[in-house]
This record gives sequence, structure tokens and C-alpha cells, in this order.
Amino acid sequence: MESEGKIAPARRRICGSGCGRPANVCLCRSLPSSPIETVTQIVILHHPHEQSHKLATVPLLSKCLANCHIIVGRKLRYGDSSLLDTLHDQNLHSQPFRRALFLFPGSDALALADVSQVQPSLDYADENSHVLIVFDGTWKHAKEMLLASLPFLSKFAIQVCLGFDRRLEGDSIFNSGLILRKEPFSGCMSTMEAVARCLRILEPNGVEIESRIIVVLKAMVGFQASFLKSIPKLTHEQRRGEH
Repeated sequence: MESEGKIAPARRRICGSGCGRPANVCLCRSLPSSPIETVTQIVILHHPHEQSHKLATVPLLSKCLANCHIIVGRKLRYGDSSLLDTLHDQNLHSQPFRRALFLFPGSDALALADVSQVQPSLDYADENSHVLIVFDGTWKHAKEMLLASLPFLSKFAIQVCLGFDRRLEGDSIFNSGLILRKEPFSGCMSTMEAVARCLRILEPNGVEIESRIIVVLKAMVGFQASFLKSIPKLTHEQRRGEH
């Protein structure tokens, strides 16, 4: 235990008023001065395991965007979100329409650019504004969350995706300035980057919004890359000694 009055090392001190990260990897300077207003409402299902993950991007994303709603859990169901409940009730006796979009790659998914032709109104209450639903977790967890949520989501939302290619290996932090974890195939990305790319398409000033979010992500990746470079690489003999 540290003696009373002794200042904790920077890596232990937490920035409580801004980014919420350890002081030695503080991202407050990269965050927008105030959360960005968007026409699009973003709903993120945040897997419980991600709450304690040091590389989770959702906590920062919620500080970047004013209309970002986070639900911690493994599935979406009626009662979790008043916004989603309203969409469900409005479409109870009709086909899903193109306001509510859930993001996940797959052969049944439509290209986001193709379903965003109707420009949202600047009135946030307007029924034409989009609701973007995103699953945050490992790819295994995200798929499980999607399948568990489909009985609810399929009643009012349609599946969309950004570009992806399962035939190509995904990027890692060593060959991309935006990747925090090794991705399973080409086109996969963090939740933060995915939301930024979607808002570029959905928002009237999407390019600017995307840029401001990517600045934060790049700063986060930069800290992680520096940390990995500081770890001494094991020699061949050392690796053999571990087995």
C-alpha cells in the first residue's frame, strides 16, 4: 500500500474528468471539446467482457458522440431501449423499413451506401433519421449477440455492412494505423472505426464527423503501438525455453 499523501505513478492515476483512461495514456487532448451532435442515433450492444478490456473503444466513442446509447448485455430485447421499443411498436404489423439499421457483415447484408439514399432531417425527432445498431465484442461474441438479438431486431431493422472480404486476412496493429486487435478477415475493424465510417455515409457532414472520431482512434492506437514496441522481443532460444 502506498503511504498517505504519496502521489501515485501516472500509469495508476485515472483521468476522471475526461477520457477515463490512465494518465500516462490520456486521450483528453484528442477528444472533441464537447460530444458531437448527429442526426443518426447510435445504439451499441456492449458485451459485458468488453467493460474491463483495455482496448475497448466504446467508452471513448460515447464521449465523442452525443447520441450514442450503450446497452451492456448479450442480446437486445424489448424493454432494453425506449428508442428500439418505439421502432418495434411502429413496425409491428409491417415490413422493416430503412430507418433502423443493424451493422454486421454477411451475405444477406445490404451495402450501407445503398440504403442511405434518403437524407435524414436535421430534426432529431423526424422519423426519417437513421438509427444505427452495432454489436461490440470479439467477433465470436458479436456473432452470438447478433443471433440472439435477431428475433427482436428482425421485426423493425435491416442488416447492413461496410465492405469486407472473408478470403483475405485481416489487418493488425503492425500494418494499420487504426487497428487495435488482430482482425479475422479484410474489412473488419473496431467498433469506433465502424461507427465513424457509417456516419460518413449517413450524416450530412459525415466527412468531418468521421475525421474527428478517427483522430481519437489513431491516438489510442499510437499509445498501444508504442507499448508493444517497448516489449523486448523473445529470441528463438527464449521461445524454446518456454515450452
